[in-house]
Amino acid sequence: MELSQYKILIVDDEPDILEFIQYNLSKEGYQVFIAKDGREGLKTAKKENPHLIILDIMMPEIDGIEVCHQLRLLPDFKNTLIVFLTARNEDFTQIAAFDAGGDDYITKPIRPRVLIRRVRALLKRWNREGEEEKLIELGDLTIDLTKVVVLKKEEKIILAKKEFELLVLLASKPGKVFSREEIFNKVWGSDVIVGNRTIDVHIRKIREKIGEEYIKTIKGMGYKFEF
Repeated sequence: MELSQYKILIVDDEPDILEFIQYNLSKEGYQVFIAKDGREGLKTAKKENPHLIILDIMMPEIDGIEVCHQLRLLPDFKNTLIVFLTARNEDFTQIAAFDAGGDDYITKPIRPRVLIRRVRALLKRWNREGEEEKLIELGDLTIDLTKVVVLKKEEKIILAKKEFELLVLLASKPGKVFSREEIFNKVWGSDVIVGNRTIDVHIRKIREKIGEEYIKTIKGMGYKFEF
């Protein structure tokens, strides 16, 4: 799909942020639409049906969390990518964003190269028809779901079955904090009884193979993937 065919909607109540993001994404060749608040964002989203929406969390009247929640209730926005903008770098804010149906978040101040890389990575994951994803590309990591291998740059990394499944789960939503209970249910299944240290051991082994920097431990909460 050509870049010019991708529609991106930016919703933010700060004119400087709108102009900055619009300029950088338009320069890349994307179709960019803007909205100055949550109410206008909902109206524009329904009219243009964008592939990706960049939402500021803190906005008057209708904040980004509520905009995302309302859009996710509509069938047309089931597969739309939604990214939150926030000046906060707090785990509870990020959890609220993902709970509302967000796919990712970007913290302010926004760096153009980081913004472009994040948007490219997200759009690679987008599929309007909902076909099964074959590759997950995040930074210098590529996770091949068909071959069940991980590539770090050009190096092939082989993971055990549960290690691979755990990495795929975390990488499916970069930035989202997955609770230990959620990980157990999705990787091992709710009917399987495993020891309390099972997740920790698998995380340690994954870190040994792909590097320490990708999986972050959130004390008392769980784990999340960062790149």
